[in-house]
Amino acid sequence: MQRPPAIPPETADWTFVIDHGCTQCGFSPQDVETTGDRLRAAIPRWREALSREDAAERPQPTVWSPVEYACHVRDTCRIFRERLQLMLREDDPTFANWDQDATAVAEHYFSQDPERVVDQLAAEAEDTAAAFDAARADEWKRPGRRSNGSSFTVRTLAVYFLHDVEHHVHDVAR
Repeated sequence: MQRPPAIPPETADWTFVIDHGCTQCGFSPQDVETTGDRLRAAIPRWREALSREDAAERPQPTVWSPVEYACHVRDTCRIFRERLQLMLREDDPTFANWDQDATAVAEHYFSQDPERVVDQLAAEAEDTAAAFDAARADEWKRPGRRSNGSSFTVRTLAVYFLHDVEHHVHDVAR
């Protein structure tokens, strides 16, 4: 399979969704205790999107296909679960930088098998949902920060993460 055109790098700072939600996808920040349930609710929607015949086709040359978005969400679940665990173990840790665009290219998201990806995504989502479910009420205020200095609490990390998942479900919906 020939490598498709490069996707323009993401430059937006999406942290605004923590307080304001997202008008593009309709995301509304809600009680963090629903993070696990909302993440699990996205799994059937990913299964539906990746079962389509065109799941590996880009709608436009520089817009990810559903399978590429699913690879990103699969990896996002893993990364944010690791960040959550770090925040629960350490006091105000700094997260290693994750270049999602470089990962997409290096891991050949464009050529991955939709059936395999959706099973991987479901497993990562379930593990991440369980990790958020296990956070105790007194842990939701624990701090952490991205390498660029953006500060999070476990609560705001959950909101930021959940928006990413739900926004990309919106991206692949018909």
